[in-house]
Amino acid sequence: MTHALLDQRGLSKLRWRCRRGLLENDLLIEKFFLRHEATLTVSQAKGLDDLMALSDNDLLDLLLRRKEPEQLSDSLAKESASTTEALEVLRLLRPGAPAP
Repeated sequence: MTHALLDQRGLSKLRWRCRRGLLENDLLIEKFFLRHEATLTVSQAKGLDDLMALSDNDLLDLLLRRKEPEQLSDSLAKESASTTEALEVLRLLRPGAPAP
């Protein structure tokens, strides 16, 4: 079930959930959607949702490779960013990620 493609309603809700306060995050997330939305799975949507639980600054640090999930100071943030799904999506979100 987790490898099933995300339906249009789920994708719409996820896009809304991914709106951020920092423009830099929004730009990287929008690039992710442009590249991957047609093939986004339920599992990847869960990973993206896990990452959206982070503060804007923690998310940006991860996206720009200034920190890895285990380096986050908040234990809940560390846990949320370290799920298998979040790590997979983080790899795809980071600049220079391979195309599908």
